[in-house]
Amino acid sequence: MMTRILIADDEPLIRMNLRETLQEQGYLVVGDVGDGESAVNLTRQLRPDLVILDVKMPHVDGITAAKQISGEALAPVLLLTAYSSRDLVDQARDSGVLGYLLKPVRDSELMPLIEVTLARWGEQANRRKELGQLKERIETRKLIERAKGHLMDQQSMSESDAFRRIQQLAMNNRKTMREVAQAILLAQQLTA
Repeated sequence: MMTRILIADDEPLIRMNLRETLQEQGYLVVGDVGDGESAVNLTRQLRPDLVILDVKMPHVDGITAAKQISGEALAPVLLLTAYSSRDLVDQARDSGVLGYLLKPVRDSELMPLIEVTLARWGEQANRRKELGQLKERIETRKLIERAKGHLMDQQSMSESDAFRRIQQLAMNNRKTMREVAQAILLAQQLTA
């Protein structure tokens, strides 16, 4: 499957040249816009695999657009600019940009940067997924512990009996232990 790329640069000639270069290298350009606000909106709509943003654009600049796109984890962002000041590089780093490309773009630099950026983005996505799963497991354990505590207090059960009771209710009702724990805690609130 072709990598889908969105380009945002306020100079139409640069967008056109970048589009041609990307297409020659086997990428699919799904859109090109001239300002940061349109880039953010189109990224939300099209969900490209990569966004290339110019720094200096009207309405919303590239750094601000990159912060929004990265903050919402919509797509990896490469920043395209004619400027390489330390301050701008720091801002780019802090905005979540995964790559920084200086104009004029050399065709030979583009493909390696895109491929490395996509690989890093994939690694980040896996870490975000794992973190979400860990948070879910921790929250489930907390709920089960609270439900066990309630059963131990209200029905004078041992900890292991309370756990087995939650487990049994989950199996008998084809529910998860989390759902059973939530129901126990909800019932506790209703009777309190």
